[in-house]
Order: sequence, then structure tokens, then C-alpha cells
Amino acid sequence: MIKLGSRQKPEAAQPNGHPLLDVKDLVKYFPIKGGLLQTTVANVKAVDGVSFDIKQGETLGLIGESGSGKSTVARTILRLIPPTSGDALLEGRSIFKAGKKELHEIRREVQIIFQDPYGSLNPRMSVGEIVGEGLLVHGIGSAHERERIVSELLEVVGLRGQYRGRFPHEFSGGQRQRIGIARALALRPKLIIADEPVSALDVSIQSQILNLLEDLQNDFNLTYLFVAHNMAVVEQVSDRIAVMYLGKIVELAPSEQLLRSPRHPYTKALISVVPVPDPTLKREQQVLKGEIPSPTNPPSGCHFRTRCPIATDYCAEVEPPLREVASGQWAACHYA
Repeated sequence: MIKLGSRQKPEAAQPNGHPLLDVKDLVKYFPIKGGLLQTTVANVKAVDGVSFDIKQGETLGLIGESGSGKSTVARTILRLIPPTSGDALLEGRSIFKAGKKELHEIRREVQIIFQDPYGSLNPRMSVGEIVGEGLLVHGIGSAHERERIVSELLEVVGLRGQYRGRFPHEFSGGQRQRIGIARALALRPKLIIADEPVSALDVSIQSQILNLLEDLQNDFNLTYLFVAHNMAVVEQVSDRIAVMYLGKIVELAPSEQLLRSPRHPYTKALISVVPVPDPTLKREQQVLKGEIPSPTNPPSGCHFRTRCPIATDYCAEVEPPLREVASGQWAACHYA
């Protein structure tokens, strides 16, 4: 597999086995309104019964095509959009049932790095105001102390402390994403949700940002939910990988195990198109036919059957459960 500046994760950053985040049967439907009375005529089933957990110090990679629902999972966990049903527990505390005061406290512990380094920074605010906004909202420190913290955070992410007086338009895309990372670190969170944090960056800059995130995980004892559509990127940073298709997790396994021995046909197809950095090795590419079906009206039975090379009539009748097919490896396929 391709390694973008890959390095071995330090021993201190290895997961300690205690769940930090536990997502249970998460469902998010977006209603489609129609008619004179604007009643709900259908639902976009963006996330349809997703469950997983993330241990303290672990990185869980969440991968899938555009439209698979992975970014919706990330934003629903943060309650940036309301869930339809299910729950997400942070150290046993329900994020979805939390009141205003408790949610305010939880948001100190869970932060997000957005995909777009251009649109996620307010162009009218200085870098110091952007990075220090969370400190101000939560009443942390005096103005002088916040200024010092912001300068230190900028240094930590590879920028100069004196840049705090500049504005976002004065920085490149990679530098802007470093500012977004500094903002996420400001409140010393336990969990960071990285929503495709390198997809808008050049490949050389991607490597720098990924290495920075790995260093920060070790230095700040962070836990990541890393959302991406690039298997090579997810491979580098993840301890475990969850593969999503049309609102459901179809495979979940430790990173090396999943890449070495994928069990679901969709996972095999995703891995087959990753370039191998060895011209003597040839891999048979499994190109998926057709487009991902509409989440408004997903196929019966197995959602992947319309594009699956091994689908049978049984796949159209019975939806395969996510079951353990090997030690620590789960797949939603009748023939895994």
C-alpha cells in the first residue's frame, strides 16, 4: 500500500483498551417535503443504523465513497445536525440527551477539524481570534493568558506565534489547515473528529499534515475519528478501519488485518484501486459498475448487491447482519 510519509506510531500513543466514544444504532434521515402542506413524502437515509466504539488513544478510520454517510456520522455525533435516533456516549455520558449546560462541557472534550481549510475559517477574524474563540467562549484565562496560549498552539502546529495578528487570506491551504488544527487543540479535547482534513490539500502537504496529527496524538493523548475517502491516507493513520456504504458499516477490522485480508466485496474493490509502489507487482483492479444507489430508495436486502460481483437472489431478500467473520473482523456479507 502507498505510505504518505508513514512512520511507526510511538508506543505511548497506542490505545489503552478503554472505550472513549460508543455510538449505538445511529440513524439520521433527512425528510423530503412535498405537496401544498409540505408533508414528508420520503426520507434520505443518510445514516441507517451505525454502531462502533473508539478506545482512548485510538484512531478509527471511517472510509467510503461520496454519499456513503461518513461525514453525516461525524457531524451528527457532534450534534451539528440532530440525530433521528440512536445514541452516542462519551465516557458513558449521552451526547444526544445532554442538556445545554452538559453539552457545553462535552464540547470542550470533542472538537472537529473541517475538510475545507478555506471555508472553515472566518475571513473577518484574525488567526488569534479564530484559535482563541473557544477559550473565550468557555471563559478560560485572561486576555493576556489567551494570547499566550494561542501563540503556543501556533508554534505547536508549525506556525509562528506572531502570525496571530494575520488573517486567513494571508495563508496557504496547508497553513490554514494548521490553523484549524490549532483551533481544535485549544480546549485540550479528548476526541478530535477529523472530517477529511487532507482531501483539499496537495499530496506533499497531506503527508505533512498527517505526520503532524500523529505527533499531536502522542503529545496530547488524543483520540481520533478520521473520516476520509482515500484508503492510502486512512491506512497510514488508523488503528482500525470501518468501511461505510450507503449509510451502513459493511466491514470493521484492525487496519493491517483489513488491508491484508478484506472480507467484503466493497472493501476489496476499494483496496484494489490503491496504487502499489512497486512496478513488479500487479494487482487486479475490481472496478465497481454503476453509481451508488439513491439513499432515498436503497436496494432491498443487501444495499451493495446492485454493484456486487458475487450477489445472488438471496442477497436481494435478506439483509446481511454485521457479524464477526474472523477474530476482531466484522463484515456485513452473507458470503464473507
